[in-house]
Amino acid sequence: MAVRLKPIEQQTIVVTGATSGNGLATVEEAVARGATVVLAARNLDALEEVAVRLRSRGARVAVCAADVSDPADVERIADTAIEQFGGFDSWVNNAAAATYGTMEQVTLADHRRIFDVNYFGVLQGSLAAARHLRAKGGAIVNLGSVLSDRAMILQGAYSASKAAVQAATDALRMELEQEGAPISVTLIKPAAIHTPYPEHARNYMDAPPRLPPPLYDPRLVADAILFACEHPRRQLYVGGGGYAISLAGKVAPRLTDLAMQAFGVEAQQSPGDPGVLNRRDNLHEPKPDGTVDGAQEANVRKTSFLLQAQKLALPTPGDVVRAGLNAVADLAEAVDAARYRGRR
Repeated sequence: MAVRLKPIEQQTIVVTGATSGNGLATVEEAVARGATVVLAARNLDALEEVAVRLRSRGARVAVCAADVSDPADVERIADTAIEQFGGFDSWVNNAAAATYGTMEQVTLADHRRIFDVNYFGVLQGSLAAARHLRAKGGAIVNLGSVLSDRAMILQGAYSASKAAVQAATDALRMELEQEGAPISVTLIKPAAIHTPYPEHARNYMDAPPRLPPPLYDPRLVADAILFACEHPRRQLYVGGGGYAISLAGKVAPRLTDLAMQAFGVEAQQSPGDPGVLNRRDNLHEPKPDGTVDGAQEANVRKTSFLLQAQKLALPTPGDVVRAGLNAVADLAEAVDAARYRGRR
């Protein structure tokens, strides 16, 4: 069955991690375009504050206080959408958790927490969405990262979980396509985005954390997410700076390792800028929330030409590189075959 996605203004969209950063940016842009939205996050007070603000603008929204690591909570999110609005058309798995620290510094309990939220939360949300959308069609949009492709030093647990999200998203897409389900499955891969991510992360380093430049506006991620709610796409990168790291990791992995070892630690530490203190470390418990943008002082990029090119279905630099490498491999294989035939 062909995938047909509704215009945003006709959709009901579920967004997890909806009270800050990329999630909140997506919610705000979705309601501005006329969508109905179900907001899910752990912090009920922040959810209610956001909902009041949006309803004052005439938006149709519902809230569900939920921790996506709990399967019962994920089912409650789906039930809220069904009870309040008769169902949903797109489900955005955005909620995430993070740590800064070496693989040895981060406790096993915190490693597990990262995977409970970032991997199992996405998996449970995807499966709940697939069950609902199988008959009517719609979109599942999962938030990966450029770190799905290339691990970042001092963010090992987060990188590992996002690599797992990429694999699970690809597997689910294939299975739904095989059975003919009218569901689009998209993976969004943001670069470093100017959100409260560094403050929300649990920090094992000696200095406050920060995101390495260049940083991009969270509203670009919202644009990518909502585009995927309307247009079937396999994946969308947000931010050419992060994509360059992803590409470098594929083309020159050892050089990328060495570059991260030389510059990665300093690039992720901010000795003079602790950020907003009461937001720090929401790994196991929610903290004050309700802002799209992070506190880190940075020159934030408001555009992503790479994203726009992908929306037009133009080839990315990686597509060009892969095509070149495939051509070289094909040529080498042809030469080897010719040599083999010559020896016979």
